[in-house]
Amino acid sequence: MSKNYAAVAHSIVDAIGGVGNVAAVTHCMTRLRFTLVDNNVVDLPRLKAISGVMGVVSNDQQCQVIIGNTVSQAYAEVVKLLPQSATGQPAQPVKQRLTLRRIGAGILDALIGTMSPLIPAIIGGSMVKLLAMILDMTGVFDKGSSTLIILNVIGDGAFFFLPVMVAASAAIKFKTNMSLAIAIAGVLVHPNFIDLMAKAAQGQPVEFIGFSVTAVKYTYTVIPALCMTWLLSYIERWVDKITPAVTKNFLKPMLIVLIAAPIAIMLIGPLGIWIGSGISALVYTVHSYLGWLSVAIMGAIWPLLVMTGMHRVFTPTIIQTIAETGKEAMVMPSEIGANLSLGGSSLAVAWRTKNPELRQTALAAAASAIVAGISEPALYGVALRLKRPLIACLISGFICGGIAGIGGLASHSMASPGLFTSVQFFDPANPMSIVWVFAVMVLAVVISFITTLLLGFEDIPVEQPKSETTQPESNPLTPLKNH
Repeated sequence: MSKNYAAVAHSIVDAIGGVGNVAAVTHCMTRLRFTLVDNNVVDLPRLKAISGVMGVVSNDQQCQVIIGNTVSQAYAEVVKLLPQSATGQPAQPVKQRLTLRRIGAGILDALIGTMSPLIPAIIGGSMVKLLAMILDMTGVFDKGSSTLIILNVIGDGAFFFLPVMVAASAAIKFKTNMSLAIAIAGVLVHPNFIDLMAKAAQGQPVEFIGFSVTAVKYTYTVIPALCMTWLLSYIERWVDKITPAVTKNFLKPMLIVLIAAPIAIMLIGPLGIWIGSGISALVYTVHSYLGWLSVAIMGAIWPLLVMTGMHRVFTPTIIQTIAETGKEAMVMPSEIGANLSLGGSSLAVAWRTKNPELRQTALAAAASAIVAGISEPALYGVALRLKRPLIACLISGFICGGIAGIGGLASHSMASPGLFTSVQFFDPANPMSIVWVFAVMVLAVVISFITTLLLGFEDIPVEQPKSETTQPESNPLTPLKNH
């Protein structure tokens, strides 16, 4: 990608309609995510043609610009271009007619916008837990040593207090008071409330002002805090309207907490748990019936899910499954073949292409996918751009996903599968798991490399400078012109 991030940022903002059309902007690991005032003014061909932009995903809610691993640097330059209003809040998007499609897109946008900022903490925590597991297994520290306990606590912190983290992130997404969102989520993980829910689970009646409270465990969960914060954004606006100005400093927050917290405990929390459990049960019921075939299918369609942003739908399920069982055996194993297949396909393109710029892009994308497990540069910069390499990746992803399923691979973390993070698939109870994961990784690179060469691709021609192709032969009697 071009190192002139300021110029890239200027071009992107101009192509999406200028600074006045930007309602909000965030970024994840590889994408700039713009919420726009009017999506219709975006110049998509111009946006896709910008040097440094690997692809664009646009829907009713967001315009996502794929940058790659250097997205944070591009984001920093974009932010510099966006003026703050007098209130510090971005402009509000134009209200559009409510449809089922927009509702679905809105739910997906809320989920992605909330979870994306939390992924680094979740990955960091899960890798620390994995480190503690390996140290315990190798006997570096005594069983039950305080060092291992502290390491496990460090790794578990992001999971145990996940409702609080979700509430804070969702408060930014839904533009509501973050401290109130955190306070209400904190109720769900308060030690006394956890103890009360444990007693309720054992059959002891638990009531609040005469209403029965459902026994629910909220630690390690995502959906309840997300739904609660969304509802809080409406409660806050309603309370703000009904409270006199002279009492807002104390009466407004008191009423918000008194209204929102009981609703979260008695209604939204249990509903969120049922929704999350239902999604998780559906995913793993399919896995239990299809076995390795479900992993193979997921490996084949994973690049397509990434293209649409739908892969983030599985994030809460993965987090909750790892937190509750210690591992996840369907989605994460399928990513091994998908990610490294994109890397192998990119290596084949770099080997075959005559275009120096494409070769450089393909090599960088291959390194990102194989080493770090970040596949979007390879997906958008190479596979999708050339079409046939994408088909090769889907074929390879299916084969390698099936092998990962047959080998019984499961991840103890949710870091993107790659060479550096392959240790997350190591199972102390099954030492052969490390052999299986490296076999899948090698096969993914080899199969996708060979398949890409067999299918071939239409190479991007090298553009010759105009001075070399259009300049007429010089005449000694004709004065030279400045170019």
